Amino acid sequence: MSLVLDPAAQDLLFREARTANAFTDEPVTEEQVQAIYDLVKYGPTAFNQSPLRVTLVRSPEARERLVKHMSEGNAAKTATAPLVAILSADNEFHEELPQLFPHFPQAKDAFFAERPAREGSAALNAALQAGYFIVGVRAAGLAAGPMTGFDFEGVRKEFLDDDHTPLMIVNIGRPGPDAWYPRSPRLAYDEVVTTV
Repeated sequence: MSLVLDPAAQDLLFREARTANAFTDEPVTEEQVQAIYDLVKYGPTAFNQSPLRVTLVRSPEARERLVKHMSEGNAAKTATAPLVAILSADNEFHEELPQLFPHFPQAKDAFFAERPAREGSAALNAALQAGYFIVGVRAAGLAAGPMTGFDFEGVRKEFLDDDHTPLMIVNIGRPGPDAWYPRSPRLAYDEVVTTV
């Protein structure tokens, strides 16, 4: 059985999409970011909890503050990308549940009254949303360079607060010259999928 999604869209989102390591200087507009969010906000999460938070780093001053927390191999990419997003998990996401999960408003207290339960759920579901975000960037015709090579605690203190846990940093823009490393292998279907 073939996929319903057009093959060109499959290529754009998956087969031809790559993690970009270099970008042109073409700006990423607020309208593009809004369009990305307006698409990916529909991706499913447990209890529709939507814990992902996106901090856009646009000003030169903020960029300089961020670059000092990047690992050596990621600093130059982050310094020159047209737009950088810090993706984090909001550990107080449960406060929004009465609005986001209105048919069971008690979920806020029934499942997420304790901070450890919230942190685990926020991390898992925000990571899921981060995957949607990357696919949304690709759907906008842009390239994403997601990275976890940075000082997590330094970024949290510099840009977030105790209620937010950084997950990854994503450079965003149009791919520049030599943006791609060679494609790494993928596991085959029968190496991943087991039928019981």
